[in-house]
Amino acid sequence: MTEEPKDPKGGADEAATLEGRLRRLEAIMGQLESDEVDLERALALFEEGVTLVREAEAVLSRTELRVEELLSGGRTRPFQEEEAESEERDR
Repeated sequence: MTEEPKDPKGGADEAATLEGRLRRLEAIMGQLESDEVDLERALALFEEGVTLVREAEAVLSRTELRVEELLSGGRTRPFQEEEAESEERDR
């Protein structure tokens, strides 16, 4: 397994995987539930969370389609998450 690229803050680029998105969403929820977040920061966190949810939904939809294709006995092409994500960002 290859190591994920590092972001400028020194951590792994968590947003590159579904699991990373879910971990970030949990962190955002924890921050939003605390009483220490001001309104502007809360709005920015909420916006980031909405983006992460939409990206995660897209990954799950593509995965579900692939599973359906496999179960129906149809031919599929290899799942390439990076290409699909770049297409999503281009929209």
